[in-house]
Amino acid sequence: MADPQILVSHTLDPELRAILLKALPAGFRIEFLADVGSGEREDAISRAEVVMSWNPVKEFDSKEFGLFKNIQLFQLLTAGADHLPFRSLPEHVLIASNAGAFAVPMAEHTLGMVLALAKRLCVNNIKLARGEFDQETKNRLIRGLTLGVLGYGGIGRAAAQLMSNFELKILAVNRSGRTKDRVEFAGTLDDLEYVVKNSDILLIAIPLTKATRGILGTRELSLMKPDAILINVARGAIIDQGALYRHLVENPGFMAGMDTWWIEPAMDGEFKVNYPFFDLPNFLGSPHNSAIVPGIMREVVRMAAENVARFLSGEKIAGEVRREDYIDAE
Repeated sequence: MADPQILVSHTLDPELRAILLKALPAGFRIEFLADVGSGEREDAISRAEVVMSWNPVKEFDSKEFGLFKNIQLFQLLTAGADHLPFRSLPEHVLIASNAGAFAVPMAEHTLGMVLALAKRLCVNNIKLARGEFDQETKNRLIRGLTLGVLGYGGIGRAAAQLMSNFELKILAVNRSGRTKDRVEFAGTLDDLEYVVKNSDILLIAIPLTKATRGILGTRELSLMKPDAILINVARGAIIDQGALYRHLVENPGFMAGMDTWWIEPAMDGEFKVNYPFFDLPNFLGSPHNSAIVPGIMREVVRMAAENVARFLSGEKIAGEVRREDYIDAE
């Protein structure tokens, strides 16, 4: 039997291991790093041709990245790739994110945030709790509005489809500027100004890269409609934190829902915001849990394994990550 070629560094329970093994083709041995003794880790890493990982920075120490001599594919279980230590991986390595694996629950979360803000559910609940029965302040009607989607991929498309019953006009932004879906407009980030100007609801579902870091700042927010709803389920750093806070304070009709943050426990060891967002009635937050639903890891593992299977069969993989989007050439 051949030496192990696929190394899984994220700890999986027996059910998830079974899903993984079922999705992968026969003829390839799979090794789980959690089962490898400390004295065998170097050998296991050195002989791996495919690595499947959730958070490589935590699953491997800095010296172990230098052991990836035979690796051909680094398959992430996560949809985002901004946490990957690109400079520590050999340049020839093909990198794939788990694009679309979390799309369904994140689309539902997006809809929930839009409705909670537009219908003032949280604000009115707080008012009722203190005895204030406000029937005068109007809710927002969603039907017929324009939804701009920055990142019309798995999550963005799923959100647009879920909200199709509201008869929304869709302004789609993706890398190619094209889509087969029936949308009002399709473009790229070069069309950012047009999209932010014309969106009643703006969904951020785009990866955090060099090109998207801080793309929504003071100027871009000022171009948005005064009663627009901004939802971010991507990465906090896509929005300028101070600019967003000031815009919410200065434009009380503008609303924002954040599921992702600038400082989070997973990467920074703590949760922290630099402005008192939670004092604002036009702001809604959730703890980066839009994808956390029962059974989600079954879908995550299955999709990642199927992508590895495509690679091993010589087929085109999904979610290919371009390292030049994240780091400058040396």
